[in-house]
Amino acid sequence: MTEPSATPHLTPQFCFNQTSLRDFLRISRSTIDDTISQNLNSLLTPASTGFDPTSTSTRQPRPLGKRQIDPSTCATFKDAVLFPSWQVRSDVLAYCASVATSPDPDDPDVILREVESARARERVVDERLDPYSGRYFPREARTEMLAALIRNERSVESIQDPAAARFRRKRMRPV
Repeated sequence: MTEPSATPHLTPQFCFNQTSLRDFLRISRSTIDDTISQNLNSLLTPASTGFDPTSTSTRQPRPLGKRQIDPSTCATFKDAVLFPSWQVRSDVLAYCASVATSPDPDDPDVILREVESARARERVVDERLDPYSGRYFPREARTEMLAALIRNERSVESIQDPAAARFRRKRMRPV
């Protein structure tokens, strides 16, 4: 059976490192959510009835009905793998969302943004000569970029499987 996703060491640096945050979420989704069918199929035990030598003498059509997975095995898979993995991802997104909404005293680009803003205020704009000279796009703070990433990842979580997302909302504890 697949192991649930391990909880990363949650620090603001982990959240601000968008590569590591995205990699964690992507790997967690690919190893757990994308393989649910394979994991459930691996829970089936086709040899539980024993081998029948006459079964190889003639071609057998596929069974019309689906085979049933043992409910206790399925519940164990849900409780031991699926729910903990979803909870870890939910916890990581909630933690990083709280980092994104907190003040960031260690932002390395704060001085650069202030200098750019001061230059933009001092700039003389004559839109008759250059209609695009009035444009000014300030750099986003890293908390704003993190907040956008978290919004995007939460939308991915809800798209992955709407039924699973509804179930997660009911099952997961609020953070």
